[in-house]
Amino acid sequence: MAWMMDEYSRIREFDSPGFITGKPIVLGGSIGRESSTAMGVVILLREAAEVAGIPIEGARVIIQGFGNAGGFLARFLHEAGAKVVGISDAHGALYNPDGLDVQYLLDRRDSFGTVTNLFPNAISNQEPLVKDCDILVPAAIENQITEQNAPDIKAKILVEAANGPTTLKATESLTQKGVLIVPDVLASSGGVIVSYFEWVQNNQGYYWNEAEVNDRSLHILKQSFHNVYQLSLQKKVDMRLAAYIVGLKRMVEAVQWRGWI
Repeated sequence: MAWMMDEYSRIREFDSPGFITGKPIVLGGSIGRESSTAMGVVILLREAAEVAGIPIEGARVIIQGFGNAGGFLARFLHEAGAKVVGISDAHGALYNPDGLDVQYLLDRRDSFGTVTNLFPNAISNQEPLVKDCDILVPAAIENQITEQNAPDIKAKILVEAANGPTTLKATESLTQKGVLIVPDVLASSGGVIVSYFEWVQNNQGYYWNEAEVNDRSLHILKQSFHNVYQLSLQKKVDMRLAAYIVGLKRMVEAVQWRGWI
């Protein structure tokens, strides 16, 4: 990101930090950007747990993926008092109904987010998806929850930190079972929001501290969650469809105000 910003600025012959986000802090990056996706997932997970009547403290959480998003997420949830009972990486998974030692695992993972290869008792990375838990967070790759394994999922809340981890058929199946799904377009928006904040700070030439970044993110994410959740109740649709309705409604209103239709 630093190289691309520098190259663009050189070609344009004008310093352009707002051209791209995710930059190092010394080059105009935003404090909190690195962990913003995971922080956003935690905020939305808290809101979902509250409406579902599940206290975060003591809640059993399984996280598929232990890279940047999954690793930060495991740490944040552990610090919040949740019990991380399962994690997985590209090579396998670990599950313990009594909870895993999150900090121990974070200290031993490699630069690719791999840690399960150090444990002879590791299971396949698909198994934790159907293990007993309160909250399931797929934070790896797409199409992990399908109509084949959806009937076996025991989680009460599914928070999609990855892009497209749940198929539409699985979404229908889980919704019928009463699982509250926080869709990827909402759940993983924390990083995009803080990228927007970075652009705003670049344009202002004024940079916020971590508390300001987190407070502004918290406000937007909580409001977004409840807008989508209330619409899902009103329209009697799942959260994924409700999120699409909210987004499309804004687009239609903008188009109408511009006189395009």
